[in-house]
Amino acid sequence: MLTLAIPAPDFSREFALGPLEVRWYAITMLLGITIGAWISARRWKAQGGEADDILELTLWAVGGGLVGARLWHVITSYDQLGDEWYAVFNIRSGGLGIWGGVAVGSLAVAWAARRKGINVGKLANAVAPGLLIGQGIGRLGNYINQELFGGPTDLPWALEVDPRFRPLSYAETAGFHPTFLYEMLWNFALAGVLIWLGSRFMMRPWSLFALYVAGYSLGRLFWEQLRIDPSNEFLGQRVNFWVALVLMLGALAFFVWNQRRTAPGSGDGPDADDSRRRSRRGGRRPVKAKGGRVRLAISR
Repeated sequence: MLTLAIPAPDFSREFALGPLEVRWYAITMLLGITIGAWISARRWKAQGGEADDILELTLWAVGGGLVGARLWHVITSYDQLGDEWYAVFNIRSGGLGIWGGVAVGSLAVAWAARRKGINVGKLANAVAPGLLIGQGIGRLGNYINQELFGGPTDLPWALEVDPRFRPLSYAETAGFHPTFLYEMLWNFALAGVLIWLGSRFMMRPWSLFALYVAGYSLGRLFWEQLRIDPSNEFLGQRVNFWVALVLMLGALAFFVWNQRRTAPGSGDGPDADDSRRRSRRGGRRPVKAKGGRVRLAISR
């Protein structure tokens, strides 16, 4: 038998804890949430916020995220649900969509943050890298469950999948693309890029979060081309491919608009004369700001 670089897990997907049956997928999700919240709390505190704010808002994110993730799966993969009356609520059989989780979780956090008088845009910038780290860690659950892997490959880092988890059309295939690993590495790298950008350039509220959405969606375009799990299609592509494309373009457009717009109530805004001179020259030049950081100015 071919020995692959990433072997299939040699342990069960769940274990007994007294009378309870605990799934490793849930453990990886909790680990991702915990580490992501810790990173976000440190970043928020460094910006003058209270670390306890993140702990409270994490509860809203988790609750809203679970509801949204399940709703997204039900809406986009309704034909994969069982016939039982409770199939819509049966998350033990799988079915959570990241798009719905991020959307509803973010809305829940934004609502709770506004009630606490927190600047939601600044908060979004602070938590964006932590979200990526948490999502990346959570993908370990897909490896343990042996799900959402890509198509056949003979690359050195091919993933072994137990025959019982392979699609029938790939029953004799030895190695598959480890899409869980691709997403993990992409998310970790993108989180590092966002942290660097935030420390190097003056980012307006929401800008780093927009780059998070755009960057994650860009990676998703690639993963959706590899995955072979069942999915509804539109114009020959998986639905999630089109969602990622729309979100990437929309987030990039928002980022450019957000960085170019002037501050509310400031007339032409800071560095307006310098911006006009750069605009006439048609060039781009970072402008030094307080603290040695650079204000990222995008000319028209």
